[in-house]
Amino acid sequence: MATTTPTGTLAAPRSARATRSRGSSRTNMEMVGWLFMRLSGVLLIVLIFGHLFVNLMVGEGINRIDFAFVGGKWADPFWQFWDLAMLWLAMIHGTNGMRTIINDYAERDRTRLVLKALLYLAFFVTVVLGTLVIFTFEPCPIGAPAELLPSFCPAP
Repeated sequence: MATTTPTGTLAAPRSARATRSRGSSRTNMEMVGWLFMRLSGVLLIVLIFGHLFVNLMVGEGINRIDFAFVGGKWADPFWQFWDLAMLWLAMIHGTNGMRTIINDYAERDRTRLVLKALLYLAFFVTVVLGTLVIFTFEPCPIGAPAELLPSFCPAP
């Protein structure tokens, strides 16, 4: 639909987008994405400020953050879950935001497809590797040479 103005005819905003391959059937996925961004943003604020408070304000502050601190923290399932929730929510939140930007600014369908594929690949690799690190982190591996172990590990 075009609009007539005193200086000529203007195309309706995003009229070129209406003819994209996804057709005219719209779902509520964009609304769900919008709602998720608001709710995950609030939850991320709580998770991030809780993380910063425990790591930087409690005890000796930044001076105590080292390998032993992370090892001790991840020995507790609560902190594993906390950091996992922070990782997953931040990655889903950021990926959804980038997906929206790609949809808004990528003009061609092929460009949009390639950018989204790269985005989803980066999301998948980061989430899988981050989850593996959180759950498989072992500061004192059994059978490791004593000279390679941190000072807080018991001698083999």
